[in-house]
Amino acid sequence: MTPHPHLPTAAPPVTPRVLGLDPGLHVTGYAVLEFTDAGPKVCEAGVIRSADGRDPADMAARVRVLYDGLLEVVHQWKPTAMAVEQLFSHYDHPRTAVLMAHARGVFLLVGSQCSIPVASYAPARVKKLITGNGRAGKEQMQHAVAREFGLPAPPEPHDVADALAIALCHYHAATGRGVTGGARAVTFTGVNRAALLGDDPDVLDTTDDAA
Repeated sequence: MTPHPHLPTAAPPVTPRVLGLDPGLHVTGYAVLEFTDAGPKVCEAGVIRSADGRDPADMAARVRVLYDGLLEVVHQWKPTAMAVEQLFSHYDHPRTAVLMAHARGVFLLVGSQCSIPVASYAPARVKKLITGNGRAGKEQMQHAVAREFGLPAPPEPHDVADALAIALCHYHAATGRGVTGGARAVTFTGVNRAALLGDDPDVLDTTDDAA
């Protein structure tokens, strides 16, 4: 069939992909998942290092390197959505929340500039969905993620596992499919969506334990 010359042609279908991000100013974990009929497919996962060879006190330089690295990932994989950890605050470590806010600000800026919607997920709730335990440790998360994706070994460093978990969480939220091999084999249709996402993804979450 030849399209009419005066009518707009339909754009080719875009393969849904989610970019999961585990925020950090020294090391940011990232993971790109593609939505397929057979389930989520890992396109790439790794880390963006923003402090190698740089003065840790030079916040502007660290933020710029994180921004440039994230843009590179976005331009290469063209995700249709981004998923990040919801900001949390802990009375014993208030500086951690401030540093994470810098990283999340970069994520939100890149998402806005590239017209990519950004979803936020509470850390403890991601852990509960993936492992069945909202207080799961880093090693438990690494093993759970390896099981979900059939990896030969747990992802290293743990920032990569966390990014994969966040991306997987968004995949289930977007498709309504369940975690097939999780500790409790939960399905998203059986999970309180508001409890997973939080009432307001951009307010401080003090009700759950920090990641």
